[in-house]
Amino acid sequence: MLGTIYNVIAIIVGALLGVILRKGIPEGHKKTIMQGIGLSVMVIGLSGALKTENILLMVFSIVIGGVIGEALCIEKRLDGVGDWLESKVGQRGGSVAKAFVTTSLIYCVGAMAIVGALESGLTGNHQTLYAKSLIDGVSSIIFASTLGIGVIFSAVPVFLYQGFIATTAGLIEPLLTNAVINEMSAIGGLLIVGIAFNILEIKKIHVGNLLPAIFIPIFYAILQPYMVQISSVVQNLF
Repeated sequence: MLGTIYNVIAIIVGALLGVILRKGIPEGHKKTIMQGIGLSVMVIGLSGALKTENILLMVFSIVIGGVIGEALCIEKRLDGVGDWLESKVGQRGGSVAKAFVTTSLIYCVGAMAIVGALESGLTGNHQTLYAKSLIDGVSSIIFASTLGIGVIFSAVPVFLYQGFIATTAGLIEPLLTNAVINEMSAIGGLLIVGIAFNILEIKKIHVGNLLPAIFIPIFYAILQPYMVQISSVVQNLF
């Protein structure tokens, strides 16, 4: 958990600095900066998504993950938490709900969040999360300077998400092959592209409802040894 704790502290400190800087940035500059951030986020997402070695698994994961996410109403619940935070902070803090949801997703679905948390849990190596902490700290300054205080609350889901992966990694270690981790990271990259669409206001993508897709490759790895048998049974039935 040490790497995750560093990550959380970096986000909080960066967000506080961003809020202080926010007052001195004209509104026109904030809009342009957010557009630049959106383009950068899209490039980051594409670079990760294109690393997939099994495009059919990616599509399958997105479909199944979307069905699960819609059933669980993940996006609605995230928005609800954001709205609740906004009611407590008030409009003076900017669009708290938007800042909270956007940055929570960005900090959680990236490859470094997944791989770094797994490394922390399996080997005690926190270097990836240390690097992520630096990146998230700097980006939280930028996000908070444009979106407001809501960014600071994204530290909570980061702690819960990465902490959960780190503490449970040992239980699923046999399934975490390089191929599985690669596909999980690639799907995370694709979701980051969706976040970029939201930031750029091109199209509203319910990224929160697609979050379960990241973990579908694990279940695919469990079922893969039985795929031939299942296929044989299906062929015999028809």
